[in-house]
Amino acid sequence: MGLPGLVLLLLAAGLLRAQPCLSPQPTAPARSFQLDYEHDCFLRDGVPFRYVSGSIHYARVPRPAWRDRLLKMYMSGLNALQVYVPWNYHEPLPGVYDFSGDRDVEVFLDLTAELGLLVILRPGPYICAEWEMGGLPAWLLWQSDIVLRSSDPAFLAAVDSWLHVLLPKIKPRLYQNGGNIISVQVENEYGSYYACDYNYLRHLLGSFRALLGSEVLLFTTDGAQAEELRCGTLQGLYATVDFGPGSNLTEAFGAQRGVEPRGPLVNSEYYTGWLDYWGGAHASTSAAQVARGLADMLRLGANVNMYMFHGGTNFAYWSGADLKAQYKPVTTSYDYDAPLSEAGDPTEKLFAIRTVISQFQPLPVGPMPPATPKYAYGRVDLRKYADLLDVLDVLSPSGPIRSQFPLTFEAIKQTHGFVLYHTQLPRDIPAPAPLSAPPHGVPGDAGAGRAEHAACDRQGRGRAGRAPGEHGQAQLRGQLQRLQGLAGEPLLGLQPAQQLAHLPPGHRRCRPAFYTGTFETPGIAWDTFVKFPGWSKGQLWINGFNLGRYWPRRGPQQTLFVPGSVLRVGCPNNITVLELEGAPPSPFLLFLDQPLLNSTLSPSTWTVG
Repeated sequence: MGLPGLVLLLLAAGLLRAQPCLSPQPTAPARSFQLDYEHDCFLRDGVPFRYVSGSIHYARVPRPAWRDRLLKMYMSGLNALQVYVPWNYHEPLPGVYDFSGDRDVEVFLDLTAELGLLVILRPGPYICAEWEMGGLPAWLLWQSDIVLRSSDPAFLAAVDSWLHVLLPKIKPRLYQNGGNIISVQVENEYGSYYACDYNYLRHLLGSFRALLGSEVLLFTTDGAQAEELRCGTLQGLYATVDFGPGSNLTEAFGAQRGVEPRGPLVNSEYYTGWLDYWGGAHASTSAAQVARGLADMLRLGANVNMYMFHGGTNFAYWSGADLKAQYKPVTTSYDYDAPLSEAGDPTEKLFAIRTVISQFQPLPVGPMPPATPKYAYGRVDLRKYADLLDVLDVLSPSGPIRSQFPLTFEAIKQTHGFVLYHTQLPRDIPAPAPLSAPPHGVPGDAGAGRAEHAACDRQGRGRAGRAPGEHGQAQLRGQLQRLQGLAGEPLLGLQPAQQLAHLPPGHRRCRPAFYTGTFETPGIAWDTFVKFPGWSKGQLWINGFNLGRYWPRRGPQQTLFVPGSVLRVGCPNNITVLELEGAPPSPFLLFLDQPLLNSTLSPSTWTVG
């Protein structure tokens, strides 16, 4: 159906009004952002307003790059941006808060205001975003019977404590208080969650109102399906929908009109691309298709937020996992095939979107900032520092935790990183056989009485809570060793000067081990991408900064993004690699000036991880 026919159909169905929103509200206060139910639009200071927005996550972008990314979004023609606040990023342990450095959300918000961008804030408490546990802190699971995202008193108490810390930082930045935050989301896509607990939503609504005031515009976002909107909406929260290019606009906005008969049409997540899973294909959506869908919505007068406009990177252990059908961990790259690439470079898709926006509102004067410089530092040879088992006393000075059965991360109160399980095998295993450790097995082949170790890689909790098997019991008895502090600082001590002079003959390369090396920058620290020729799976640190998981054997991602801001000039850059499954005979890394995100090997070549 062509657009004119679609508009006529929408008008006939009562989804759109024939008259555009033109009449201001003379009684509106001088500084306000409101819903106009009569003319089906937003009012900014009493004047009809429509936002064209894009999503960016400060937690996926190093702080030194914030200004560059935001400026490029502004110069793309956006008048607003949408951003999540990941609870677990700021409260790593109960009552312990961190808003420093890359976590300084107030500095990020102030920078958006400085650059002239309005903000649509999504503070959770649950955010999804393919982020570790959807932004909920893992320590919530220390209470084994807690019911997440519900009116469970234990969960509400934790949520209230967090909101009383976060929302006072937000309130002065609300639009009606002189700031640039025009609306705030309560929860996220709750209609897709099994609980459907309206008392929970009512509690959140009351907390947000009490802490932010009565004038703030609060909203919800759900998929464009009647069932999702039924459980995800609540009176007092304006309901919006999300859908991607190629969707039927009549049906999608019709779903919103089913719960919001009047008011602005809003697509809170218009998908410019999609995420990648380890072992899957690299997602790609054509620029023409994205631009065409955006133009169709803007012609209807709809408000649109593009998810993502800039995806960024899941550094350290922050990548989440999908649990819908099977356990599918998300890659370190969150490039998302977005208009701004993982490294913040403008793409063909960005310029196609910019052209569409220019047809509906003026673009800022001036050129689009160029791509950031990249540098191919080339080959860097590494040397084996030590087997993982040889440095346990350094990594876990408190010693092993003994238990009849293996304990989960939650049972030993470890939120991220790795756990090493150790046992004595009770009988001979004549051939390699998987040990029971859902959702993945661990290979083992040893005789009775032999000590066996299995390093468990916490690959990301599900976006809605627990991953499959996280509370199951393994069948082998023994003890387990907790590996603490792998987030950075203890690894700063692994320097080449401390290399082991002689490794035992026939040392097995397939054991988990640390490798180290150094390289220098030629006078300036530029962004780069590191490739892992012959490596299997592990974690990379440069100068103590955890760049995330690499897994080239599984793909599709073959390189990790290295921001220039983590590199040093005038002194060696220290590399530490924790390889879990097997390093190449002559280990080295290759630093490139472009990413490799789309090389997937066949399932027959995957290693169990």
